[in-house]
Amino acid sequence: MSVLIAIPARFASTRYPGKPLAELKGATGKSLSLIERSWRAASAVNGVDRVVVATDDDRIKEAATGFGAEVVMTSTGCANGTERCAETHEKLGGGFDIVVNLQGDAPLTPHWFVESLVQGLNEAPEAEIATPVLRCNGATLNALLADRKGDRVGGTTAVFASDRRALYFSKEVVPFTQKIYLETEMTPVYHHVGVYAYRPAALASYPSWPTGPLEQLEGLEQLRFIENGRSVLCVEVTANGREFWELNNPEDVPKIESMMAKMGLE
Repeated sequence: MSVLIAIPARFASTRYPGKPLAELKGATGKSLSLIERSWRAASAVNGVDRVVVATDDDRIKEAATGFGAEVVMTSTGCANGTERCAETHEKLGGGFDIVVNLQGDAPLTPHWFVESLVQGLNEAPEAEIATPVLRCNGATLNALLADRKGDRVGGTTAVFASDRRALYFSKEVVPFTQKIYLETEMTPVYHHVGVYAYRPAALASYPSWPTGPLEQLEGLEQLRFIENGRSVLCVEVTANGREFWELNNPEDVPKIESMMAKMGLE
């Protein structure tokens, strides 16, 4: 199976303009941009044939080519990362069996998350898209709840059926639970990891599908698959001692830097 990883990155983020070029300091004190750290995470994945940065911004292109990444320039009309990945695959001439969208705000994504995702899609022929979910411990759940209490849009949560078919994704913390969990205690809440693996046919069709009210309300691109009756597979992954968080707001920078220092990541 040939696998392409595309890293969609745009400069004009509403919550954090210029986010891909934000500097993150690692355990050694070395600062690297968010887009470079995301590219390094993608490049560490085994079994991948090609890794590209997909952007519509010359500043991101210049930065990415500067650290050695291949860049595909896409149109400014892409509504989200999935549409950008669809255009990228088309511009590259197609031909890949699986296209992975590793979003440019997830520099802490371990390589085994993506490897498990590709394997999960291979083993589920009925699924048109697969995405990883990570079961929250009490500490992660409390961090998600703190973001919502502080009126910040933090991580996304997922709920799925017994066959792992996604039922819903939300920027709210779902499902609701009244229980107070200890930091190391496992909870019934699953943190959605912002990575997707698509079958090319579904990816190519995605931009032509109507944008439904749930996608508009939540601002979550994966809901377009659900609203158009497509099967989304949730692949549960394990942290193996790694901490995971996405850079959604400027306040996330020190949190991610602290995690990198704790884990000894350059």
